[in-house]
Amino acid sequence: MTMYAEERQQAMAQLVAARGRLSVAVLADEYDVTTETVRRDLSTLERMGLVRRVHGGAVPAHSLAVIESGLTERDSANTTEKDLIARAALAQLPPAGATILIDAGSTTSRLASLLPRDHRLTVVTHAVPVAARLAGNPQIELHLLPGRVRSTTQAAVGPETVAALANLRADVLFLGTNGITADHGLSTPDWDEAATKRAMVASARRSVVLADASKVGTESPQRFASLDEIDVLVTDDAISPAARRDLTRTGLEVVVA
Repeated sequence: MTMYAEERQQAMAQLVAARGRLSVAVLADEYDVTTETVRRDLSTLERMGLVRRVHGGAVPAHSLAVIESGLTERDSANTTEKDLIARAALAQLPPAGATILIDAGSTTSRLASLLPRDHRLTVVTHAVPVAARLAGNPQIELHLLPGRVRSTTQAAVGPETVAALANLRADVLFLGTNGITADHGLSTPDWDEAATKRAMVASARRSVVLADASKVGTESPQRFASLDEIDVLVTDDAISPAARRDLTRTGLEVVVA
């Protein structure tokens, strides 16, 4: 018997609560629907606070699995891919003398380490690790944004950070994200982090996202940008052809490192 969407979503929420974690593929098979339908259902359930989306599926809303991972943990994941992405992102640098804004994150920190020492730039960042990597570069005029430093990301966030960004005009923003989808855009778990990223996007003429393929298809609760606000995604070759098509259909340029 065919289930109405509301019935299916209620059953799906109960099943996720009972089993703890379920993949999109398993849910699609369980309810005899497409994976796209499951993703829409999970997005609806997440907005209702009944589940939390994670990479490839969902967990109960109260699950510890959705706690934001710390910078040290993220820096040790997908290291080869992140190195390749950071190197590929160097092609997005503006001409010498320009101003760039660098977001917090393990991949953006790698980019900071790779900035050429013969290319004069003004760099603005809210990330302590990024600033530490650039402090000794003689070609970089470094500006560290004010704000409360989160222990999870080691980056300044909050009203002071957002206010400082409102007065900034950067040529290029190099941005990290916890998730990216065609429907939900770019997202992150933390409200303050989202507000800061949103202000970064608004302050830049051009925005380049650095995200390994594990972030593609993942949604976090707080959206901070839609895809039409982003110019380029630099990712790795593990991105699926279907995911790449979905993103490029929105007008986003996808560069595979």
